[in-house]
Amino acid sequence: MALSDIYYSGLVRIPVGFRLEPDPESSGGGVPQPSTGGNSVPGLLATKVEQALGLVAWAGTAAGVLGVLITGAVMAISHKRGESSEHMSRLGMVLGGCILVATAGPIVSWVFGTGGQGEGN
Repeated sequence: MALSDIYYSGLVRIPVGFRLEPDPESSGGGVPQPSTGGNSVPGLLATKVEQALGLVAWAGTAAGVLGVLITGAVMAISHKRGESSEHMSRLGMVLGGCILVATAGPIVSWVFGTGGQGEGN
């Protein structure tokens, strides 16, 4: 017996027209759907999450500015010493991170359709 025969004989074969019948004891039949409590978030939790995300956004912006300043200082020191380093790639990564931090909020709002900005919100 080949390995492929063992594999295929071990698979559960479901007939083409097979359907699960609804449970007669459940009220609506079919797959039960748990109650999630709607899409509402408690007000206090939403406020705390917004404050935390705001702090993280400000920290990311501050880290980006600090990164640009440090990279510029290292570039100036290396230039004065006559050393050549790959500071442009480092500066590119810092600026890429700044762009990512700056666009994270609008991208999430666009993808999930949340927030006060945009059409229909």
